[in-house]
Amino acid sequence: MKKKKFSFSKLFTYLFMIALSIIIIYPLLITATSAFKAGNMIAFRLDFDADWTLNNFRRLFNETPYLTWYKNTLIVAVSTMVIQVMIVTLAGYTYSRYRFAGRKSSLMVFLIVQMVPTMSALTAFYVMGLLANGLDSFWFLTLIYIGGGIPMNTWLMKGYFDTVPIDLDESAKLDGAGHFRIFWQIVLPLVKPMVAVQALWAFMGPFGEFLLARFLLRSQERLTVAVGLQTFINDARNQRVALFAAGAILIAVPIAALFFFLQKYFVSGLTSGGTKG
Repeated sequence: MKKKKFSFSKLFTYLFMIALSIIIIYPLLITATSAFKAGNMIAFRLDFDADWTLNNFRRLFNETPYLTWYKNTLIVAVSTMVIQVMIVTLAGYTYSRYRFAGRKSSLMVFLIVQMVPTMSALTAFYVMGLLANGLDSFWFLTLIYIGGGIPMNTWLMKGYFDTVPIDLDESAKLDGAGHFRIFWQIVLPLVKPMVAVQALWAFMGPFGEFLLARFLLRSQERLTVAVGLQTFINDARNQRVALFAAGAILIAVPIAALFFFLQKYFVSGLTSGGTKG
């Protein structure tokens, strides 16, 4: 009975993984094949018999402001990643290692704020942008992305810092290390995997986020790539499906590059700080 139960569980796991793979891979295949198809298309469909060409990418670069949108998105994504990771890492360490007035209350506020959907705050964001002269500006959109990522990510960082033994901090204090040195040389190397994950999430966000960018950015030359690509297919009588697919495929390039760059930190951080200090 035990063996049959284990076999059934294994079979269910494999079937679930196969179904999940199909759900993920199928739209990627449609997008990839559409990007390289010759001629104008009016709908996305999986077709391997079509003529293949790189002309869609040439048209994307020469006939549309795609490169401008791409540059805008990179500016917002890099800014969001750097600032958010710094704030979240320091905040997570502070909540994990120190006890201060309002600690539990502020953590609870973070959870409550995270429960508020973005849709309900669109009007507030618009009014804030209007009063701060931030509409159609990268800096205001970046601040919104950073602020939106702080509450939950601070919880995640705190939880990861909690897994690092406090004995390391105490030993470093006995050796005369200050607070910043303990954080920088002792604890931070041990949480590199989570820092890398936080950086990847923060960088990916602006590339896929549509609602806020569409609501706050107005001029054509200030759009992010997600909003810009939507203009290719929002007219039912003049849809440029091939250009949309080509632009969507290129979004994965910087994300994949960052992932492979950070991949070494996912494992190395587990052992790289134990002998520091």
